[in-house]
Amino acid sequence: MTREQAVIPEPVSWTGIVGDIVLAVFLGTVGLFYGSLALLAGALYSAYDAAASVAAKLPGPGNTRVKRVGSLSASKESPEPLPAIFFSVFLLMGAVQLGIAAFTDLTEGDTAPPETFVLAAVLLSMALRESLFQVKLRLSRRKSNVNLQSLIEKHRHSLFSSVVVLAGVFGAMGGQAWDVPALVYLEPSAAILVALHLLIQVYGLVKRSVYGSPSSHLREEDAASLVETVQRVHGVITVDDLKAQESGHYVTVTAKISVNPKITVMEAHDIANRAKMLLLNRFTHITDVRIQVAPYEAGYPYKSNTEESDSDLPNLLQ
Repeated sequence: MTREQAVIPEPVSWTGIVGDIVLAVFLGTVGLFYGSLALLAGALYSAYDAAASVAAKLPGPGNTRVKRVGSLSASKESPEPLPAIFFSVFLLMGAVQLGIAAFTDLTEGDTAPPETFVLAAVLLSMALRESLFQVKLRLSRRKSNVNLQSLIEKHRHSLFSSVVVLAGVFGAMGGQAWDVPALVYLEPSAAILVALHLLIQVYGLVKRSVYGSPSSHLREEDAASLVETVQRVHGVITVDDLKAQESGHYVTVTAKISVNPKITVMEAHDIANRAKMLLLNRFTHITDVRIQVAPYEAGYPYKSNTEESDSDLPNLLQ
């Protein structure tokens, strides 16, 4: 009987995407109602987060490019799907129009300090964004197929845009309270800064859509080292396939191993966990390991174990 044990849970849910959409709608509504360009910039960036997450979940038109070295293949991430380009176009147009409106306010001096509710909306959105990140982080830590480093990096960019919006709104309100007219221009300046940051992120999304995300190939000696490490685990007969995907200094490994077909499912699961922990402990740059277990094909050295005896006669002479 064929047994297969995969240490791969389900992907992260759509909770983060729904949260980003809610934040975008909330900030956009308040920004339009109170005429706050900084809030509109924050809404656009939340919309970018949602669009990037949706685009990453949709199937892409490009084929994954794979480089094999023996039993190891180091793959590059497949390009983002075509809808990412359409999302990017709308975000690009919004960021450009927002930047032009903010620049016009700066040059014409037609800037009014924001209302108190605008500051409250910014603080509330930051609290919701941080809570959403903690939820996604907890969910991702339970999943071995989620790149935590990518999630944290995305949150840093989102936090940067939120801090810039907060500084612009708070500074403009402080300028009115402290009778410093120059500080009122901090809000349109924050909108311009967030719009520029958004343009950079949208450019990266379009670049990934066309060329795919840059992932380095492992060297042949590194590939052999990973395969050799897995083969040292007691119970592993062969390493049928091993894929390592590099993203910066972090590596995700997916391996398929063969074990004795006579062992139990629990024993196969223990062998997979030992191989996983050995790779994580020995190679500090590896962040995720997924082990798939399959029974070793009938043949040496297990052929005699899988074949039924055709004779009931004893093996020893009587």
